Amino acid sequence: MGPKAGVQWLREAWAPASAGARSRLRDRGFTLVELLVVLAIIALMSAAVVVAMPDPRGSLTAEAERFAARARAAQERAVMDNRPVAVRVSEAGYGFDRRIEGEWRPLESKVFAARAWNEGTEAEVTEGAERTVFDATGFAEPLKITLVRGRERVAVEVSDGGEVHVRP
Repeated sequence: MGPKAGVQWLREAWAPASAGARSRLRDRGFTLVELLVVLAIIALMSAAVVVAMPDPRGSLTAEAERFAARARAAQERAVMDNRPVAVRVSEAGYGFDRRIEGEWRPLESKVFAARAWNEGTEAEVTEGAERTVFDATGFAEPLKITLVRGRERVAVEVSDGGEVHVRP
């Protein structure tokens, strides 16, 4: 390509649109439609990521399993100490008590500290009282609670034999 050809190319590349010349620089840009397609794809991918993110409160089943594990620990504590231990359940949370000098007092151990249900979780006592007591042999008063969060429901049952089960 000689010097005249290079100058000719430069003139065509920078020629105004009104001159009727086709600009080569224009061929390298994006059209509005292409830009909108890219933005739509990014929006769809962002929506997929948001939907796939786990709930920061954790699953309701995991919360029920945590409660059941702590109730089993209370049962073991009652047997080991040869003293009754109670599990208190309310809409707001749950806690553990021990009978001392004729009255129920909260257990002060970190493991048995009172806990609130995760945000948005409510508990309904569907069978028994709001308190079940594990006696020194590990047996208990029957209790069934249902944890509810939105449309999700998980039941936790304590049988009279002291067995604790989570039922979805």
